[in-house]
Amino acid sequence: MPVLRSLVAASRILRHTPHIGADLPPDDAVLLDAPDDRLASAASCLPSGDFKPVAELLAWTRDTAWWETRDRYVGWLADQHLTDGSDWLEGWQDADPASPDLALLRAESAVRRAWLAPDPGHRTALLREAGALVRAAADAGPADPVPWRIAITRARGLRAQREDFDGLWAQVQSRSPHHFGCHVSALRFLRAHDASRPEEYLAFAAEAADSVLPGSLVLGLPLIAAYEYLLSGGREADAYVDTAIAGAQELSAWHPAGDREPAEVRNVLAQTLILRKRWPEALDQFRAIGVHATGFPWSRLGDEPRREFLEMRTGVRVQLASTVRLWAKPGGPYT
Repeated sequence: MPVLRSLVAASRILRHTPHIGADLPPDDAVLLDAPDDRLASAASCLPSGDFKPVAELLAWTRDTAWWETRDRYVGWLADQHLTDGSDWLEGWQDADPASPDLALLRAESAVRRAWLAPDPGHRTALLREAGALVRAAADAGPADPVPWRIAITRARGLRAQREDFDGLWAQVQSRSPHHFGCHVSALRFLRAHDASRPEEYLAFAAEAADSVLPGSLVLGLPLIAAYEYLLSGGREADAYVDTAIAGAQELSAWHPAGDREPAEVRNVLAQTLILRKRWPEALDQFRAIGVHATGFPWSRLGDEPRREFLEMRTGVRVQLASTVRLWAKPGGPYT
């Protein structure tokens, strides 16, 4: 009988998997942390050393106080600067050294470079050196919350005291109290801080989500806290996790499928639903994600996050296929 059951299960998978999620983008269409069209167009000039379209785009995010987009753009551009080996940032420095957008990008690049250092001592030295650039970015953009997100990330790397964090967080609150990137950085500081208990960072995330309007990315913060908690081996928080999932699903439903803005929350939601073995809901989130895979959370599972994303997406389809009766309509209720 066990052999027969195995054969039936294998037959179900072979019959139904191709039809379940057949509307998902093909594997080769999935991109990892892809820029939106505006950023992609501006960045296309960088290999030739032309920084002006990027400078104009970042200036627009500052002039319009489009802080979430500014934060995402600066992070992506800093990664590009650290990996492409070109000298466009140096050209910008020569042409417009007083640019607040350049100051922000230099600070972000310096902190990210420090976090990439494998040696803890070298990392600490680089983070200390980055302090002047972070202060310069904050001074150059007095209304901008993004330098303070960078400052909190730097403080986490330096294992700063809680009172130092509280001072940085007050600066965020006075500028943009519902900024998602700053909240994520603060959550990770609290989780890493020696004196913090899980209850503290979980409560921080829940309280932040309670204070925002529908559609705000901060609604996904409890989910990120719950995911970090589960990944660290945390137990006995089922009610919190379920509430966090519900809030993230509400956020996801508020945005159109394939939207780049909530992509990271949707990726974390898909992974958390997989951890909870809620396969149909995970498939729904993969549909909402579309082509927008994100480094987090899949980088927590391996060195190739895009591959992890694709394998998990396939795994969900296989799990659902195994539950459909062998001779049911191809794909059963999941197509």
